[in-house]
Amino acid sequence: MIVVRDVFQLKFGKAKEAKAAWKEGVVIFKKHNFPASRVLTDLTGAYYTFILESTYSDLAAFEKSLKNELGMKEFGEWYHTKFVPLVESGRREMFTVVE
Repeated sequence: MIVVRDVFQLKFGKAKEAKAAWKEGVVIFKKHNFPASRVLTDLTGAYYTFILESTYSDLAAFEKSLKNELGMKEFGEWYHTKFVPLVESGRREMFTVVE
C-alpha cells in the first residue's frame, strides 16, 4: 500500500479560499468515483500549507487514478480556474505503508 501526499504552499491568506475550492472539487471527485483524499492544513512549520493525502493499493493504482483525473475535462477546468490561482508552489511525496 502507498500513501501519496500532494503538498501545496498556498499564497498568503488563501487558506479559506483553498478549503472552499476543494469542497467544490470533492463534488467532482464523488461524481466520478475517485478515491477520497484527506485534507491536512498546517499547525506549525510553513504557513498556508495545504496537503491532500490519498492511499492506493500500489503505484499502478495511483497511475491509473492520475490518468483518469488528468483526462477529465471537468476536473481540469475546476483545478486550473479555482485551485491553481491560490497556490504558490507544490510537490508530491509518496510513501510505502509499513504495517
